[in-house]
Amino acid sequence: MGAHLPVAELPLTLRRARPYESAGYRAITTTRHGRDTGEHRQHRARAARTAPSTPPGPQRWFFDLWSRVYDFPLVQVATYRPVHNAVVRALRDAPCRRVLDIGCGTGQLTARLGDALPKARVIGCDFSAGMLRQAAARGARSTWVRGDAGCLPFQSATFDAIVSTEAFHWFPDQDRALAEFRRVLAPGGRLLLALVNTPTPVVSDLFYAGSRLVGEPFYWPTMRQMRDKVAAAGFRVEGQDRIFRVPGFLIPPVLTRAVRP
Repeated sequence: MGAHLPVAELPLTLRRARPYESAGYRAITTTRHGRDTGEHRQHRARAARTAPSTPPGPQRWFFDLWSRVYDFPLVQVATYRPVHNAVVRALRDAPCRRVLDIGCGTGQLTARLGDALPKARVIGCDFSAGMLRQAAARGARSTWVRGDAGCLPFQSATFDAIVSTEAFHWFPDQDRALAEFRRVLAPGGRLLLALVNTPTPVVSDLFYAGSRLVGEPFYWPTMRQMRDKVAAAGFRVEGQDRIFRVPGFLIPPVLTRAVRP
């Protein structure tokens, strides 16, 4: 089975991944490097025990298909660029050596962070092979890893910062993902989460019900719910910033900024 690897041993290009059974919360990136330590085995065993209770999540083919239009200029400028700009501004002056972009998609933000933080090693992680093929073709100096947010294939306390934009709502177990973020962040590490936050829980529930009907469930929390989730996972929330963009301006994305104590 795949090991949780120190960043220094990760490959610099996308490798062929071997999916395991129970695709919910097992690491799915494999490589020749690294040893299977006791921590790795224990972590995978815990994930395997809890995987059956995981709520249904979106299908990987959906993101593989979406990767074909993800980089269209209009899609990027209207939907993703404002959010990416906010994350780059928040992280530009941070003393980061290792940054993890979870749900990196085709690597647009990962590549920008590599340019904005020339002394940092930036790793893009996504569970869609289609997205990662597009990212690897970008030619950026980043590392691309196929993995699941609920069972990240990295050692504990590896990263100085974690960013995730327009992805967190797709994670079927958001609390578990936050626990993983805290595990792989070093003490003092920064967490930047950007996604749509709805005005009320009723709106969140309506969107969730509708998304389940079409077979691709997601959950947009309210700002208060997002703050409470992050705090309950053991982070110190520093602030939340609404991000203006033309599409969906009535329900804007919010950047939640937090620190691992």
